[in-house]
Amino acid sequence: MLGLLGFYDEVDNCRSRPNGSLRDAVQPVGEADEAELVAYLDAGHVLIDVMEAGRDVITGAAHRHSLGCSSLVTDGSWLWRQDFPHYVETHHVSLPEAFIAHVRDLNHQMPALITAQFAPHYNETMPLVGWASAVPWRSTAGVIEPEPRTVTTKVEFDAATVAKERNRPQGNWAKPRKQRRA
Repeated sequence: MLGLLGFYDEVDNCRSRPNGSLRDAVQPVGEADEAELVAYLDAGHVLIDVMEAGRDVITGAAHRHSLGCSSLVTDGSWLWRQDFPHYVETHHVSLPEAFIAHVRDLNHQMPALITAQFAPHYNETMPLVGWASAVPWRSTAGVIEPEPRTVTTKVEFDAATVAKERNRPQGNWAKPRKQRRA
């Protein structure tokens, strides 16, 4: 089975999610190599791309992973939601020691996905994260190399959000409604 990261009660409005409560995982500071851990999480292999938008479940704010937030990502050993890096870098959520050791052993470099090793773990893990109806993993590729993905950094996202707000016209832009006939 794959290790699970970011499947918190609050993100799906369900109780008894594999990682418990997000609020309980928040820490005042993160790991010394938190930026590298976040970059590793951002570089994962996207397994299931979900078209939805979400907000930070603690602050309610949009964030750089708001679009497609519950898409599933992996490194072949661990599985996480696409918005998990946001919670690591913003709220410094605690990470399992086994995951930290795994990433450090890989020098923070995303490994290739070896289909024969990955498929059985994928198929047994999907029901645990609410994807019981997911199509079983059947890739014809023996090895899937990590593909470079362009991921907006938190700094870039925050700067774009501030610029957008600054350039936004003030006032009520709602159209006045016509009165109904009696």
